[in-house]
Amino acid sequence: MRSLLFVPGDSEKKLAKGLESGADVLLVDLEDSVSLDNKIEARRITAAYLADNLENPDAPTIFVRINSFDSNMLEDDLKAIMVAKPHGILLPKAEHGKDVTLLDARLRVYEAENNISDGLTRIAAIITETALGTLNAGTYGDRSQRLSAITWGAEDLSADIGALEKRDADGNYRAIFQHARTVTLLGAVAAGVAPIDTVYTDFRDMEGLREECDEAAIDGFTGKMAIHPAQVEIINRAFTPSNEAIARAKAIVDAFHAAGNPGVIGLNGEMLDRPHLKRAQLLLSRVIGAE
Repeated sequence: MRSLLFVPGDSEKKLAKGLESGADVLLVDLEDSVSLDNKIEARRITAAYLADNLENPDAPTIFVRINSFDSNMLEDDLKAIMVAKPHGILLPKAEHGKDVTLLDARLRVYEAENNISDGLTRIAAIITETALGTLNAGTYGDRSQRLSAITWGAEDLSADIGALEKRDADGNYRAIFQHARTVTLLGAVAAGVAPIDTVYTDFRDMEGLREECDEAAIDGFTGKMAIHPAQVEIINRAFTPSNEAIARAKAIVDAFHAAGNPGVIGLNGEMLDRPHLKRAQLLLSRVIGAE
């Protein structure tokens, strides 16, 4: 789950292009990119798109971003799309781990009604789109076995808190948004799910995207959302471990195993302890999971 590309759920043209983007996950959007007047049509188009593509072995994983609990549209979204058996649901404006538990319960009902195996539909959550959601970033552990990823959003958060700018004059996130990003990473790791970085909104600035992807990967994020197909290749490259990194991780794991898994080993003149082993194992698990 390196690249997650948003595609408007009411645009058949853009949905078709999404299949050719190379994204690991398509986030078919029923929320922000769809006007209120077009919600019903977006649900119809999305359900048909799911039905046409979920059995295609060459298609990416497909999640649907539904409308939030406080929109009074979430139930209509689920009723329309669950008949087509999406791989997962992206929940926006999550404010507490209890929101994921509640969505889990609703999905269980729709799975039963549509002859879907219990628990098959996964959940990803956007957790920092409100001040309350940001404060509750550490509440997602053990809320649902469906939860597979947590990500964050700056646009809605800026509106919620009344921030005039998200970035400073140098293009860096201002302190409150750096905080939201940090607690998302920590909250996801604490919950044992994939931490996904937010979108880079200037889809023409490829160098800026590349720098932000590299920083996110260094910090520990495992993927990034995209708003344009042109961003996907850069994102995939940034979050794919290099052959050198994989070889080093294998060497560390093998060296600890050969030494009987002690607390410390020496490898190529370097002293390595258990945190080095844990990082190596984590990198290899991500590589295996992506295969």
